[in-house]
Amino acid sequence: MKRFHVHVAVNDLATSARFYSAVFGAEPSVLKDDYAKWMLEDPRINFAISKRGQKPGVDHLGLQVEDDAELHDMRGRLETADASLIEQADQPCCYAKSDKYWITDPQGIAWETFHTLETIPVFGEDTRAASATNACCVPVAQITRKSREESACCVPAAPKETAGNCC
Repeated sequence: MKRFHVHVAVNDLATSARFYSAVFGAEPSVLKDDYAKWMLEDPRINFAISKRGQKPGVDHLGLQVEDDAELHDMRGRLETADASLIEQADQPCCYAKSDKYWITDPQGIAWETFHTLETIPVFGEDTRAASATNACCVPVAQITRKSREESACCVPAAPKETAGNCC
């Protein structure tokens, strides 16, 4: 069964965590200094917030699947929806390692489809996306398909003062 995923960038994590905990009637299942996540059953959603330098608002949307078979099925759907799918295996992001696919919808909103493999003790590696939205490892419509095939989605981080805050 799939779970809808929403990731929102926030200005103040503690204030936002209190707000969403009240709205959902539940405490986060993951709470770090820069990240919080609620794995809710009603509604069935993986809702995450982070304070990692992005512009506040919706960072990306997605679907979390429970196993490799569902991820493979979703790949077919995503390829039908958008030919510029980006695949990432064993990707560290958001205190977890996941296999994932990224596409961008016609409005430019990033969509992540992923299967979480394990939790890890860090948000992710110091990498940044070549993205106008600064969402984590998001494909960008302006990059040609050939350039995507020749390089990974994420690139080594720039020096701290200019680096994006992608996982």
